[in-house]
Amino acid sequence: MPASPSTARAINDRLALRLLQQEGPLTAGQLKQLTGLSRPTVADLVERLGAAGLIEVVGEAGERRRGPNAKVYGIVAGRAHLAALDVRTEGVAVAVADLVGRVLAEASVPIAGDAGTGPALEQAVMLVERVVKEAGAERLHTVGIGAPGLVDPSSGELRDSTGLPEWHRRLVATLQERLPDAGVSVENETNLAALAEQRDGVARDRDTFVLLWLGHGTGAAVVLDGALRRGASGGTGEIGFLPVPGTTALPTSTDCEGGFHSLASSAAVVSLAAECGIPATPGEQTPAVGVVRAAVAAVGASGTGSSTLTPGRGARTPESPAPLLPGGGAPVPGAESGTPGAEAPPRPAPAPAARFLDALADRLAVGVASVVAILDPGCVVLGGEVGQAGGEELASRVRDRIARMTPLPTEVRATSLGGGAVLRGALLTARDRAQEELLTPGEPPPQHSPGW
Repeated sequence: MPASPSTARAINDRLALRLLQQEGPLTAGQLKQLTGLSRPTVADLVERLGAAGLIEVVGEAGERRRGPNAKVYGIVAGRAHLAALDVRTEGVAVAVADLVGRVLAEASVPIAGDAGTGPALEQAVMLVERVVKEAGAERLHTVGIGAPGLVDPSSGELRDSTGLPEWHRRLVATLQERLPDAGVSVENETNLAALAEQRDGVARDRDTFVLLWLGHGTGAAVVLDGALRRGASGGTGEIGFLPVPGTTALPTSTDCEGGFHSLASSAAVVSLAAECGIPATPGEQTPAVGVVRAAVAAVGASGTGSSTLTPGRGARTPESPAPLLPGGGAPVPGAESGTPGAEAPPRPAPAPAARFLDALADRLAVGVASVVAILDPGCVVLGGEVGQAGGEELASRVRDRIARMTPLPTEVRATSLGGGAVLRGALLTARDRAQEELLTPGEPPPQHSPGW
């Protein structure tokens, strides 16, 4: 059944707006060429978008060209202002941008675990208000929030999760109360990181991939055929609860200890590094990032690079024993930057550094192999601060192990955005929602993840 005229116009308008967002200012002729629409149709959509205050003439193409065909159109950046929040257990980061996504101001603030719900909420809201003022924005149109935990797919609300502070759940309602004219929404942090990697990061060429989040905790985001998969309860990707060999207990419905979380959380990474002779720097805010970065630097300086697999075993240096999983199990077969101004840790010797990276890759391969066996995504991105610190050195080790553990061809890539992917994804989501709503004034934006 063909689309109605109004539906066709809306589709064309969104296509043109997306092209102006991706390509920058364009002439009507360029829009015609890129969209494949007729000249009259392009002229009509340019007029509609201009009347809606979404695009404007920003110049002319060529020094000698004049007239309507020479006009260059661009999105009216100041038409709306957006805010993005990256909410963590230990603090919150805020960025405010214009309608094209250009960041105008950003800041972050730590929030103590014993701050209490009321004071924590006030700190977060005051930070948003301060950044909005610094950005020179009179009001916010849309606010996108990335937070750990499960988001109910039917209500869009953050579900109550054991281990997460209460102020996380109450932040959306509090911001909506303080910003009554803004649309406020929340999404799982790992899902937003995957959106950012697909739009601006290492997964730009992938319609199907999995992002494995490696930060304070662990998580995964699943994108299949261009669509984010949330699951029946919003819990797709809760890989921290995946039972794994070698731990002392099984995870429970309220605690992921004993699951993959016990292998790859930041605390587990720091403990593994210490076992391999790589101590964390005292006072380091993100010690897992510090030990991984130090190990990668030591291996790179030694020129040894990633180790080579031997049949039936994970890759490791000749003098290193087979790494054990927590609890003495059998060997597995084949946030940010550090504290500003903190003293750099002593560089580990090449052998302990390689042993640590090999052991960490063994652990990560357990989770990656499970994902690959079920989903066959063809590509897994090691995301988060730890994934970025490990870079290609760690990714190549995991890739080698997966090649031995599964017949399914799988690329393993290191994130290019690191921990900043959450804030970037929240900003992209807020921008998409704002543009969607501004194109259909008076109607609520569709309930889906923009861009998927």
